[in-house]
Amino acid sequence: MSAKRRELKDFVFENTELQNESQQPTATVALSAISLPSQQPRRYFDPAKMEQLIQSVKQYGVLENLLIRPILNQEGQYELVAGERRYRAAQAVGLVEVPVTIRQLTDSEAFTIALVENLQREDLNPVEETEGILQLVALRLQCAKNEVVSLLYRMQNDVQRLNDNVIIQPEAESVKAIFGELGLMGWESFVSNRLPLLKLPEDILEALRSGKIEYTKAIAIARVKNEQRRKKLLEEASANGLSLTQIKEQVRSINDPKTSKDKSNTVKQRITSILVRVQKNKVWSNPKKQKQLDKLLSQIENLLSDEISE
Repeated sequence: MSAKRRELKDFVFENTELQNESQQPTATVALSAISLPSQQPRRYFDPAKMEQLIQSVKQYGVLENLLIRPILNQEGQYELVAGERRYRAAQAVGLVEVPVTIRQLTDSEAFTIALVENLQREDLNPVEETEGILQLVALRLQCAKNEVVSLLYRMQNDVQRLNDNVIIQPEAESVKAIFGELGLMGWESFVSNRLPLLKLPEDILEALRSGKIEYTKAIAIARVKNEQRRKKLLEEASANGLSLTQIKEQVRSINDPKTSKDKSNTVKQRITSILVRVQKNKVWSNPKKQKQLDKLLSQIENLLSDEISE
């Protein structure tokens, strides 16, 4: 079971200086004096939810302060640290000033806060959540993201090889502590279920980022070997909301057409056999079976109707 999710201030502001900084009074700053950071952990915002927030800001204003930090050598100019959705909504509404909390933060502290704030949002898509966690671990361990990925896979290999949950990587305890602090998922689940997402084709990654498809379906679609067929299935799954079972069936059919053809022949033979038995036994004459038979016939008619409309 994952550890209880900590509050943003508890996770980030570990030392006294930052804790005191977090207690300074709020202010109001011109929206035009605030700029977005060059490196942002979140790239996609759900249009419907953004519209809801815009309407809320239009009616009530910005209810929660934006977190900003002064820009070095640019008096009166600030960089946004947390609250990008509120910032964008305020822009859309045309607000001149917004309530803010101003803190003196280093680049690393500012980016860590932005990462943790986004990771604690329930609507963060799985790709950006995965990328955000990797960035956070990289910051805490002071290494590159690709080194974090390699470390996580080595940790997984240690556990699998030794079969007694012993990990010999020196950074392992730090990694486990970070995942425990976030409280989103265990590091082993992250390695097994989330890291594979980053190897998906770019079109599938974009569909995931925009919330058009769930990550379990994305992984299934990625197994299609033919690129054009894969893209077509991705479009169909996104547009029609195909279930995971339906997607897996189509993937098997595309990757192994012979098996699909054999299955089709089997279904055809069953239909022929059933029709012969129905004619022979005259089941429609049995009052006890008429209602059930009528229901089955309606289902078949609906199925045929769907085929015609396609």
